[in-house]
Amino acid sequence: MAPMTGPTLALHLRLDGVTDKDDFLDRCARDLRFPDWYGRNWDALADCLTDLSWWAEGREPSGCLLDIQGWLAFRDADPDAAAIAADILADAEAYWATQGRPLVVRYDEGP
Repeated sequence: MAPMTGPTLALHLRLDGVTDKDDFLDRCARDLRFPDWYGRNWDALADCLTDLSWWAEGREPSGCLLDIQGWLAFRDADPDAAAIAADILADAEAYWATQGRPLVVRYDEGP
């Protein structure tokens, strides 16, 4: 992993009470401070995670740490939505690795 220099984005996603796809997408909008154009669907989630120009007025960070708490309860409540979300998060990590600006997703209870 490349070292993080310059502005580093550190965000926390709290999934307490999240039981389905809609709850998850809404919580992402709130906790991750997504822009107004975020469409609250899987494609929009992927777009926001791979284009961080909306953060810090167009200055993309040198790296991002996304700390997720409450993952296991969400995964137990809606395994299908959790699997899709985990895939999107993994794809975003892979994308940023190729850009030299790492995205690190930390799950409190595993993906």
